[in-house]
Amino acid sequence: MPKVPVYNMQGNTVGEVELSETVWNAVVNQYAVFDAVQSQMASRRAGTHKVKGRSEVRGGGRKPWKQKGTGRARQGSIRSPQWVGGGVVHGPTPRSYAYQLPKKVRRLALRSALTSKVQTGSIVVLDQLSATQVKTKFMVDSLKALGITKKALLVDAAKDQNVYLSVRNIPGVAYSVADSLNVVDVLGHDRLVITTAGIARVEEVFAK
Repeated sequence: MPKVPVYNMQGNTVGEVELSETVWNAVVNQYAVFDAVQSQMASRRAGTHKVKGRSEVRGGGRKPWKQKGTGRARQGSIRSPQWVGGGVVHGPTPRSYAYQLPKKVRRLALRSALTSKVQTGSIVVLDQLSATQVKTKFMVDSLKALGITKKALLVDAAKDQNVYLSVRNIPGVAYSVADSLNVVDVLGHDRLVITTAGIARVEEVFAK
């Protein structure tokens, strides 16, 4: 089992933790990761695009000229698609782009993403992640003590409201609970900062 050091919020080493082989030392499946990212990003699309078809545009209820005898092409409405101001043929309409991957594929993708963080040394384990009051400066100083200067994802077993409010204004820093961990968030941040309780919860939920 891979072992990583455990730090406190002052940046001091306070112990060591063993990571589960199943979750943190899995075979990285790039295809599952790609599919998970595609699915998640597609699900974020609003899908609110809309154009008007022939039946929705204003006007054009009367035939513009008689069928025969004018020398011009026959027309039934000035709101036909070939007319300026006419309806759009097969244009976009509101729809959902979301689709769901099988649970096993989603979990395989997350295990692959977490394993890649361990392999690249981009994981920082904390004994606890807490704040006695809402203070952004305290969290900024803690991240600096841990050597984190780039984008970081903070993960804990349960949500701490003080921590959440303290980090939400720090550029590049996100906060999540273990149950809501996803591939896009893990891969979208340079460092993964997770508590020992968060590790236990991740292994409990995603080991299967």
